[in-house]
Amino acid sequence: MMAIAEERRSGPSDSKPWNLCRMPFWHAPPAAGGGSTHSSSDHVGLQAGHVAGPGGAQQSGGGGGGSVSSVARSLLPTRRRLRLDPGNKLYFPYEPGKQVRSAIRIKNTTKSHVAFKFQTTEPKSCFMRPPGAILPPGESIIATVFKFVEHPENDEKPQDQKCKVKFKIMSLKVKGPMEYAPELFDEQKDQVAVEQILRVVFLDAQQPCPQLEKLKLQLAEAETALEACKKPPEDAGPQIVGEGLVIDEWKERRERYLARQQVEGVDSV
Repeated sequence: MMAIAEERRSGPSDSKPWNLCRMPFWHAPPAAGGGSTHSSSDHVGLQAGHVAGPGGAQQSGGGGGGSVSSVARSLLPTRRRLRLDPGNKLYFPYEPGKQVRSAIRIKNTTKSHVAFKFQTTEPKSCFMRPPGAILPPGESIIATVFKFVEHPENDEKPQDQKCKVKFKIMSLKVKGPMEYAPELFDEQKDQVAVEQILRVVFLDAQQPCPQLEKLKLQLAEAETALEACKKPPEDAGPQIVGEGLVIDEWKERRERYLARQQVEGVDSV
């Protein structure tokens, strides 16, 4: 009995060095279901310290939250500064061999002044009026787009015509009211946002449709606004004082000036 007791007391102490050598390589058995077990702290450390790089490889975050937040910001959709109507298309009446027009309403939906600018893949056959402008908060404008329609190579219908011309509208937030200049977009390239890329859709000019009727209304509104800008400021006209008494301000000033000149001439004599 004494020998057995001695053996039991000496057993753990003899095997201790072996157990210490084995512990670094010991892994817990897989949990039920075949998945490996990880503590919640392991998941937190993975999310905070590593970011999935290209190809699925994990990259060290370095600064931790900074890199994660920058990746998150890049994945967020860009907030629109302008509202477009139509949203992503430019409708043109299909009239081969003629220069046709389209229209689009552009509205500033922010609380700041926003500059917008048009670009096209074919500047030789297309142009915009205006090509750019600065919109105050909540203000809108209807831009007119001109395009020359080529003759088709075969007897294709308007809806079958596929136009490769595209238009791009860019926006830039500016500091208050100022005069528009295209150079603004070159000076602040990092602040420029692409609002929308518009594709061309042809409409049968002889076949009424909602898009064609809406286009006509927008073109008429754009023409009215353009004519209003061309007109000189209206003269307030003569001022009416009392009942039927008309005073021409410039005429009154001239009469006072001539009277003063006559008085001064008499005094000098």
